[in-house]
Parts: sequence; C-alpha cells; structure tokens
Amino acid sequence: MLARSVIFRLLAVAPLCVLGACASNAASKEEVGALRAELRTLRDSQSRLLERLERMEAHAAVDRARDSSSGPKPVATVKVTAPEQGEPLSTTPELSVVKLKPRFEPAPKLSTQVAVVEPESEQVEMFISALPDGAPAAAPGGATMVASREEGDPADQPDPDVLDADYDKFVSMLRTGNVEGGVERLRRFSDENPRHPRADNALYFSGLGQMGLNDFKAAAKSFERLIASYPAGDAVLDGMLRLAECRMRLNQAADARALYTRVVTQFPGTAAATQAEQRLAALRQ
Repeated sequence: MLARSVIFRLLAVAPLCVLGACASNAASKEEVGALRAELRTLRDSQSRLLERLERMEAHAAVDRARDSSSGPKPVATVKVTAPEQGEPLSTTPELSVVKLKPRFEPAPKLSTQVAVVEPESEQVEMFISALPDGAPAAAPGGATMVASREEGDPADQPDPDVLDADYDKFVSMLRTGNVEGGVERLRRFSDENPRHPRADNALYFSGLGQMGLNDFKAAAKSFERLIASYPAGDAVLDGMLRLAECRMRLNQAADARALYTRVVTQFPGTAAATQAEQRLAALRQ
C-alpha cells in the first residue's frame, strides 16, 4: 500500500514538473528576444555614432585645409607675471594689442581705349537733312535749329502755351471735317515754328490729311520733309510707313519695298518694324 501511494504521488508531481519546465523555456525565449532587440538597437546607435564621427572628421579636415590655405593667423599674446610676495593674485591677464594691416592689392588695369567705328553709309543718309540751300539744319531732339542773328528780345518769341493750343486746334480741324484748312494750318505751324517740339507731328498730321484728300503726291512730300528734317523725332517711324503707302498708291512698289526694308533693318523690335514685315510679306504674295 505504501509503495502504491508513493507511485501515485510521483504521478501527480510529474505534470507539475513538465509545466514548470515549459514555463521556464518560454521565459528564456522572451528574454533572448528582448536581448536581441536591445542588441539591434545598440548596433543601430553605434552605426549612427560612426556616421556622425565621420562627418565631424570630414568637417575638421575641411577647416584644417581652409586654415592652412589662408595662412597663419596672428595670435594675441598673454603676459602672465607672478605676483610678488604679499600681493594678491590677479586672475585678469594682460593682453597686448596686435594691429593687423590689410594686404595691399593693386586694382586691375582697365582698358580705356575706345575703337572708333565709322557708321554705315545707309545710316548716315538717314540723318542727313536733304533741305534746300539756306534752310535750317535739324536738331537732335526732333526740332529744327534756327541759327538766326536777329532773334531779338525773348519777349518777342511766341508763347509756348499759345502754340500748343494752336496745334491742338489745327489737329481738331482735321477730325471735324475741315481737312483742307487743317492741312494748311499745320504746314504753316511747322514752317513758322521749326523748333517747337510738335513741329514734326504737325508735318505728320498734315501728310495724313493730304492722304485723306487723295493727294498722295503732296502727302509723300510732307513725309519726306518730316524724315529729312526730324530724323530723331517721335513721328519718323510712322512717317516712313505712311510714305511707303503713298509710294504704293503712286505705283512705286520698289520704293515702298525699300522703305519697309529700311524700317525692319534699322529699327528692329519696334511696332513699326512689325508692321513693315507684315506689309513686305503681303507684297511678296
């Protein structure tokens, strides 16, 4: 009976031992997994530290190369003297002032020679006034220079405000239907006030009025006078286009084509050049 009871007790304890062994194995696996995860974390941290160390070494190498190329820098000297017996020890060092002089570098030499280039003959012809003998020469600002020795007192000169009002009135005559009167007044305005800023515009609008009257021959003469007398005026490009139109109406297609080509070549990029290109294309068709 005693032996049988001992056997039963052993059989009852055996499952408990198996369960304890299984529990210990599971705990060991969890601990091993945790250690492996910690090891991976340490390895990642180590790799990041190594990369950071390499970057710091690269920056240090660049700084050393920069310092070596710029030369040695002056270093302030510190003078430290031992205190005499009985004197308190001073913690503030005496610094000597070092003055740095800027390095003298001469300025580079610049070439001051300018080559003189003769203008082309076509460009010179554009700015030469084809006026009759004794006529006043054209001024660069778009108005004709009158070299008169009998100008007299400036008070005798016409009032600019009055001239501006007359100009506006003459242009308004063209718009209100009095084309012949407006053309005559504008031509007279340009003849009597060749130095006025609107003298070239007066010639231009008189030519437009003559075109409206179908007098293309007279209009062509007005535009020719405008181009010759005021080559730097603000109406010269439009005057060249209008003159080319008059040439077409007078059956002078070759002269019109030459004028359009002149506008395109001498004034590229302008609105007048664009119009001249379109009309040249139409003439080729």
